[in-house]
Amino acid sequence: MNIPEPLSVSELTRQVKDLVEANFPSVAVCGEISGLSRAASGHLYFTLKDEDSQIRGVMWRGRAGRLKFEVEDGLEVVAIGAVEIYAARGSYQLICEELIPQGVGALELAFRQLQEKLSREGLFDIERKRPLPALPRRVALVTSPTGAAVRDMIQVLTRRWPGLPITILPVRVQGEGAAEEIAATLRQVGRIPEVDVVITGRGGGSLEDLWAFNEEVVARAIAECPLPVVSAVGHEIDVTIADLVSDRRALTPSEAAELVIPDQAELRLALEQAQIRMRTAVRELVQRGRERLDALRERRPMAKPWELVHDRVQLLDDWTQQLQRTMRQRAKSARQGIEKSAAELEALSPLAVLGRGYSLTTDAESKKLLRSIADVTNDQEIETRLKDGTIQSRVTTINQSKTEY
Repeated sequence: MNIPEPLSVSELTRQVKDLVEANFPSVAVCGEISGLSRAASGHLYFTLKDEDSQIRGVMWRGRAGRLKFEVEDGLEVVAIGAVEIYAARGSYQLICEELIPQGVGALELAFRQLQEKLSREGLFDIERKRPLPALPRRVALVTSPTGAAVRDMIQVLTRRWPGLPITILPVRVQGEGAAEEIAATLRQVGRIPEVDVVITGRGGGSLEDLWAFNEEVVARAIAECPLPVVSAVGHEIDVTIADLVSDRRALTPSEAAELVIPDQAELRLALEQAQIRMRTAVRELVQRGRERLDALRERRPMAKPWELVHDRVQLLDDWTQQLQRTMRQRAKSARQGIEKSAAELEALSPLAVLGRGYSLTTDAESKKLLRSIADVTNDQEIETRLKDGTIQSRVTTINQSKTEY
């Protein structure tokens, strides 16, 4: 048995590496993403598998950063790249240049993923959308300075409101870096004096042409813009993330211009019609007032006012007489009551008793009423009160009565 010349592990690995990499410089492999890992460096590491086998996959940061969609576990893709032998582990892996989602395009998938993400955050909610100003002082256009869209918007704006101040903020609307440029301009537009509303957009094109308006950076710049934003991207059938986030969506750039500014001629006509309606309303109001005044003049108080006064004077006289009668009656009753009370008091008065022959005797000095002989002593000076005067006397004799009263 002939034994081949022994090779080192490194030599064998090198020969296998040269053979495999020479025969598989570019392959397309379909499978399911699993075990996805995003390194801090920005590289993507994952496993590409089917029902029976699996292979390690790597996508370096530069390529991964250009993907329009989010790579996630469970995603079916076609991976395009080169087979490489990883000598350190003696294994092979696929160095991916591109990942293409199966069943849906990469851009469609990226759109759906971002739409779901921003929807969960509430960026599409009606409650956060701001109203457009009724008559903006200045309109800002964030768009390409050379496209048909900017010409259409300027034409419509100046036709509807001649002399309207317009600020054009030129940006790229497609290609590498366009999204970042649009977003940066939207963040700065709030600093421009007198600008009250912003239109951003472009004319029609393919999904790739319109993609800058589907980037997350643009969506967040619209949401954070301090001014109301109207999006006008492509045609009616084109719906972008910018359309969903903006405060108003216009189907075309021309329609966006119509949304942000009223037609001056139409507004003038509306004002004239309002003036006519106001004049008519005032005339009708005056006429109704005159008719009401005429009707009031026909009524008795207005037609014969003195009769109403005479009636009131007669009524006042009746009330006065009634009041006087009442007061006299009450005075008479009061006088009779007083006289009766006086008579009763007179009957109870001690002076009245004296008038009937009785007298009151008191000590001349102390004026103490003497009710019994026990209160009297011989030689005591006493005073006797009769009905018409007093008698001063001195006690000479005290006789005890035989009868008790």
